[in-house]
Amino acid sequence: MGYPDQRFDVNLSILFTELPLLERPAAAAAAGFTAVELWWPWIETPTPPQAELDALKKALDDAGTQLVGLNFYAGQLPGPDRGALSVPGAESDRFRANIEVAADFAASVGCTALNALYGNRVEGAAPQVQDALALENLVLAARAADRVGAILLVETLNKPESPLYPLVSAPAAIEVVDKVNAATGLGNAKFLLDLYHLSMNGEDLSQVIKAYAAKTGHVQIADNPGRGAPGTGSLPLERLLDELKDAGYAGWVGLEYKPGDRPSAESFDWLPASARAAG
Repeated sequence: MGYPDQRFDVNLSILFTELPLLERPAAAAAAGFTAVELWWPWIETPTPPQAELDALKKALDDAGTQLVGLNFYAGQLPGPDRGALSVPGAESDRFRANIEVAADFAASVGCTALNALYGNRVEGAAPQVQDALALENLVLAARAADRVGAILLVETLNKPESPLYPLVSAPAAIEVVDKVNAATGLGNAKFLLDLYHLSMNGEDLSQVIKAYAAKTGHVQIADNPGRGAPGTGSLPLERLLDELKDAGYAGWVGLEYKPGDRPSAESFDWLPASARAAG
């Protein structure tokens, strides 16, 4: 048990950001990792030129890294936005334009998990209107994910850092997961269980794991406080990951933490080099 018993991937949208996007897969590989994940890399557009998609695929392939998680278009992230799919008007339209692009790119690199960030509450739109739009868009995304053999992820964020985001508890995200699965009949909507966000919300992490491990499709970690590497805060991450494994979770654990003042490559000293390559 412990960290060496997990399958880790590196989030290249928060780690190795000191490098251009196309150099990050090779940097992750040089640090010993064989699996990576990404937020939607083109924050200005849901439909980048094919040449840019091809260049990213080549960078992943050349580095020998497997993309195991990809966000759909989520607006300005990093930045003020927390997704687009529940935001009426242009942002919802952008999300819809991105669905097939993201699904096709995922298929081209063998990525089987697509994360759909819900989006903030916005002034002038009733919450029930946003929720109805969200369900509509999540159903479309789940069908596209299913077409390419992928799961659709729904994520809880934390209220202190994302005060306008409505899914700030595990049960809130699980409710959306269940609604999507009921609407599609596909069963491919899953919970993205982020231990950092849940801890920031003050949730009982062991209880969340017990209750929802079976509905969890992806896990992300960072320590708390600070959102740094494991060991920089006070979360018992090694024990919690063991609890997840004991509860039947056998999927990926995304490293979605801030490296602090040091280069990203120096932030992995908590993990033995022999445990970085995913089997």
